[in-house]
Amino acid sequence: MASANDNLLTLIADAMPGLSKSEKKVASAILADPEAATRSSIAVLASIAQVSEPTVNRFCKKFNATGFPDFKLNLAHCLASGIRYVSQNVEARDSVETSTSKIFNSTISTLSLVRDKLPPDLIVQVVDQLIQARRIHFFGLGASSSVAKDAEHKFFRFNLPVSFHEDVLMQRMLAASAAPGDVFFIISYTGRTMELVEVAELAKANGAAVIGLTAPGSPLAKVCHLLIAVAVPEDTDEYMPMTSRIVHLVVLDALATGVTLRRGPKFQGHLKKIKDSLRATRFPSDEA
Repeated sequence: MASANDNLLTLIADAMPGLSKSEKKVASAILADPEAATRSSIAVLASIAQVSEPTVNRFCKKFNATGFPDFKLNLAHCLASGIRYVSQNVEARDSVETSTSKIFNSTISTLSLVRDKLPPDLIVQVVDQLIQARRIHFFGLGASSSVAKDAEHKFFRFNLPVSFHEDVLMQRMLAASAAPGDVFFIISYTGRTMELVEVAELAKANGAAVIGLTAPGSPLAKVCHLLIAVAVPEDTDEYMPMTSRIVHLVVLDALATGVTLRRGPKFQGHLKKIKDSLRATRFPSDEA
């Protein structure tokens, strides 16, 4: 049940997976343009969402409103607080210009929401675990494999044995040979990929620490020692994950920066040495 302190737009976005098909249409219409929704009549909103007026009323009551007028008041209050959420899924009828705008707006808004929900003490715990690791394995499949690869690129700089793997058989063999001190960092937008859950369980059974960057309440989330839960409303059935991938990359940036800061000023010389090694591979800059 929502409280007075809940962000209505966030509640709607979080509820999307459990809504009916018609309710999702109402939610999408509201999230696409919340300000317009506060000015609309129930008939106009129903027309935009292509649903019936009773459907809109039922939707409003799901969020502790007595009806559409009460829902609009709550929505206006949410917008007055300065909080925005722009959920604009790309649709087949969109032009390239429209889809580009939607992707940027959704990503910016989602990053702000994830930032506000991410517990700072959790980041500290994960950084501590990574610094103490004997070795770190980053696993991902599909779209998440590119995120795992980027993690390897970031973390190898910290004088830690780091590897990235997207081959399921290699993942299973590494998990089977895991030992205390190893960290398996598993990245999955849905958290429902069977192979990754099985690998996490195997690594955990062998005494390794398992960190998950995945959806809250997912099968993968339930087997992790430490969970960075990221809920991003995104339809992966029709289009590739977009916003979720960017959010995962930013979370990894925060972790890598945390490790750098924890290592202290003396560690900067090591990072500079790696950076300087690339100078010979680049053309001189034209900057003065």
